[in-house]
Amino acid sequence: MGDFDYEARGHGYAVQRRPDARIAAMIHAALGDATTVLNVGAGAGSYEPADRYVVAVEPSARMRSQRPAGAVPAVDATAERLPFDDDSFDAVMATVTVHQWSDAARGLTELRRVARGPVVVLTFDGAALDRFWLAGYAPELIVAERRRYPAIAMIADLVGRAVEVVEVPIPIDCVDGFTEAYYARPERFLDPRVRAAQSAWGFVDADVEARAVERLRADLTSGVWEQRHGHLRAQPRFPGSLRLIVGRP
Repeated sequence: MGDFDYEARGHGYAVQRRPDARIAAMIHAALGDATTVLNVGAGAGSYEPADRYVVAVEPSARMRSQRPAGAVPAVDATAERLPFDDDSFDAVMATVTVHQWSDAARGLTELRRVARGPVVVLTFDGAALDRFWLAGYAPELIVAERRRYPAIAMIADLVGRAVEVVEVPIPIDCVDGFTEAYYARPERFLDPRVRAAQSAWGFVDADVEARAVERLRADLTSGVWEQRHGHLRAQPRFPGSLRLIVGRP
């Protein structure tokens, strides 16, 4: 099912990881005029368009149980073995999921196989992760995350012949609680519920997490964080590692 145990640690995603409307608009625009859409690694249903026919794929029962009442039920399957014929859907989407797959290359090849039109992938660029100030508090987390994310070039090679890679600016009030969403709200990392909905913390030891949180707490109390990064509190967008990759046949 992937590199993270969502059955044991997938609590709270529907609350902490809500779709951000500005990011959603970019994803939905990339789907073009597709009327049938497959959402792979659908999780709790974030970013699924409500105005199209959607089929969702999600292997975690914990995540499927968090899908909202109005969402379509999710098929219990994995990206690496999609139970659909070739060219079954107008478009396929996969948002913040490719790093979870046991075989990303095979999964991406499957996405391209079942899509007649665009394959839309929202992911993070491992090479850009250290743009975020959290790297100074939890460098071990950045190292672990960099190992997890497939290279952007590899994804681009597999999702289409005509490919666009777009840097997605992260809004200051982003409601999708991935780590960079809180670039201007460092206090949020002191909340264990926020960290629990970020799979990255599951790849560092508990003592590493505790040290990072306590150091951040101390710097917020002393004003050190403000001196170093306080300008971000007034920066409307952050050019972080979030990328939208759109591959067309």
